[in-house]
Order: sequence, then C-alpha cells, then structure tokens
Amino acid sequence: MSRFLRASILLLLLAACGGGSSRFSAPRDLENACAIVRERPQYLSAMRATERKWGIPIHVQMATIHQESKFIGNAQTPHQFALGVIPMGRQSSAYGYSQALDGTWEEYQQEQNRRSARRDRISDATDFMGWYMDQSEKRLGISKADARNQYLAYHEGRTGFARQSYLAKPWLVDVAGRVQRRSEMYALQLAGCGRR
Repeated sequence: MSRFLRASILLLLLAACGGGSSRFSAPRDLENACAIVRERPQYLSAMRATERKWGIPIHVQMATIHQESKFIGNAQTPHQFALGVIPMGRQSSAYGYSQALDGTWEEYQQEQNRRSARRDRISDATDFMGWYMDQSEKRLGISKADARNQYLAYHEGRTGFARQSYLAKPWLVDVAGRVQRRSEMYALQLAGCGRR
C-alpha cells in the first residue's frame, strides 16, 4: 500500500472520529450550567449579548434551550409515519437551538433585518429568543425572569398563551414547571462559578 493511500485513510479515520462541529452535538454535562459554558464558551458570549440587548437572563435562555433542543444546534422534530412505516414529514418546522418555527423565524429575520441569521448558530438562536421573549413581556406582561410563563408563551405562541390554551395541556404545564426549576438551578450554578 502506498504512503499516500495510507495517509489518506488515516486522515479519513481521524476526520470521522472527531471532526464534527460542536454545534451539532450536546455539551457533555447538561445538568451543570458552569460545565456547559466552560465546554462551550461561545454559548456564554451569545447569551450575555442577548441579555444585554433584550434583558433576558442567561439562566432563562439556558433553561429554554435545554428544553427545546438539549443544546443541539441542528435539532429537529421527529418524523411522522402513516401506518407506522410511510414517512409523512416532520411533526413541525421547528429547527435549531431555539426550535423556532419557519414562520416565526422569518418574522424575526424581517423585523430585525437579519436575513443571514441561522437557527443552528447559537448567537442567532439566542438573539431570536431574546426578541421573542421581549415581545412577550411587552404584549403579555410576562416578566423576562419568569422562565415558566415565558416558556408557555414561547411554546403556545402569544395568542395561545393569552387564551390560556396551556390549561388543556397538563403535560405542558409540567414541562414549564421543569423549565422554571432548571432556570433557578442554572442561576445558582452560574452565580457559584462566577459566570453571572
């Protein structure tokens, strides 16, 4: 076997083992906010910028992203199947860190003049989340620090939240409670490691 061929095979193996982008994989320890931002400092930079611009606390952003995508940049909803085997497309158009729907993402891009923004880029995803939650405070009076109700408005849409559609979904109310608890946990952890 020639040296060139051996070197090419070795390079291919190395690329397959670890060459993937970190935005398409979750951080190793999702239960520890300090570990997340230590492993992915670009997350903290993006969330700090969103907090400065929109006033959404870092821990609220983190808890929402954890619930929506587990910090996986190219997260998508599962495929639907007819008769259990015939692919029918995805459950929704939700994509990326923030799981923004196509229509809402396009509204954000147009309103914020951010045509090149991408849902699988953490800085764009957190900016989108800040924009959305800022509007929820303005239109619905939800505090930016209220992870539970911000999440319900984020999940149901502002109209659905105003109609209290979540009351017919006990599972969603439970999820929102978990988002609130995770937000509080992340806040304590970030304060403890000096990242606040």
